[in-house]
Amino acid sequence: MKQFLPALFAVGAIMTLIGAILRITAWQLYAPYIFTIGAGMIALAQINTSIKGKSKILKRLRIQQIFGALALVLTGAFMIYTNGNEWIACLTIGAILQLYTSFRIPQEEEKEKKKNE
Repeated sequence: MKQFLPALFAVGAIMTLIGAILRITAWQLYAPYIFTIGAGMIALAQINTSIKGKSKILKRLRIQQIFGALALVLTGAFMIYTNGNEWIACLTIGAILQLYTSFRIPQEEEKEKKKNE
């Protein structure tokens, strides 16, 4: 299980990237489905990953991380059910949240680790 979640996240990230690239390059037949499956894998990996610490800041960042993953899944739904570019706004929001939390969570875990020593 220790190696499964990072592998699930990596495969999901690759599928999400491929789906977004295919959608942008106008190969739109399977792109939304590839993107949505990849985003679902990312969401599953992040929901099942535990955090190391109990601070309020870590809990807040964790909620933001899960919200970002769900925004990516919502992006896939927008790709499938709408014909416009609404999915780009949702993808941007999800990507910004994912990027922010990917830097902040390890920093806060390190601070809490130093505080407990």
